[in-house]
This record gives sequence, structure tokens and C-alpha cells, in this order.
Amino acid sequence: MTLTRRPSPFGELVTLRQAMDRLFDDTVFRPYSGSTGGELARLPLDVLSTPDSLVVEASLPGIKPEDVEITVENGTLTIRAEDRRDERREEGGWVVREIARGSVMRTVTLPTGLEADKGEATFEHGVLRLRFPKAEQVKPRQIRIQPVTPGEARAVDAGSGAVAEPAGNGA
Repeated sequence: MTLTRRPSPFGELVTLRQAMDRLFDDTVFRPYSGSTGGELARLPLDVLSTPDSLVVEASLPGIKPEDVEITVENGTLTIRAEDRRDERREEGGWVVREIARGSVMRTVTLPTGLEADKGEATFEHGVLRLRFPKAEQVKPRQIRIQPVTPGEARAVDAGSGAVAEPAGNGA
């Protein structure tokens, strides 16, 4: 009699998960996933809209501020950066190499109503922060309700724009 070992169903689930991971790591979903062979890696951004400005944050770990180029032209923001660290190793070889090096770039269309020429940039702890103030005409405004004194509500005649006297004055 021969004993056969059945594969564990959990092993098949792990294989399915690995297949899904490979699928989403494929270049179909991440066309700029690597920076080898002259390609540009995709630069992750956070964009926040406040009442007064638009704030764009870009993660640039290991990159020096002087290696970052920011341009705004025709309502399009372009951020380009290059990691210029020397990659040569004198001793030994790579066992694992997962840290992306090379160039990154991102181009986004800015919304209308920003004063791009008044933009400010700061760079701290590997995070580039851009702030573009909003023009006065696009800033949100609060409209205050004018109080009406009791018994003095007036109707406006839509045809002539004249104010009609309130009914029931008793005079």
C-alpha cells in the first residue's frame, strides 16, 4: 500500500496570493515601476486643497534639494529629481537590492485659480512641500444672512422690482 500526501489547501492559497502580487507588480499597472535602463520611476504625491492654497507633497528620500527641479508651465507642474549617489561597491556583491535609485518624475495638471508665480517650496526630511496660493476670486466666501425685524418682512414684486408694503398694517 502506497501512502500519498495530499497538498495543503493553504499552500494553494499562498500560491494564489503570490500570483496576485505578481499581477499587480506587472508593468501594466505600474508602467514606471523601475528606474533601470533610463526609465523614470513614478513619484508618489499627496495633494491637499485648503481654503487659501493648494499643497503638494512629494516623497523624495535620499535625494538632496539641489538635485530637484520644479517647473510650472501652462498650468502643469513638473517635479523631476535624480539620486546621484555613487552605486559602486568595492567589496562583495549585492545579496538583496530593493532600494530604487536613479531619476523620478511626476507631471500633474494644476487646477485653475492658483497663483503659480507665488508658489513656495520647502524641503525637509526627504519631503518636498509646495504651496500655491489660491487667487482671491476662487477662495470660498461666507455669505451672511441679514436679520429681518419681526413684522417687517417685505415682498418684492418680481415684475417691477418694487417693494410692496406689508399686508395687515391696520392703518
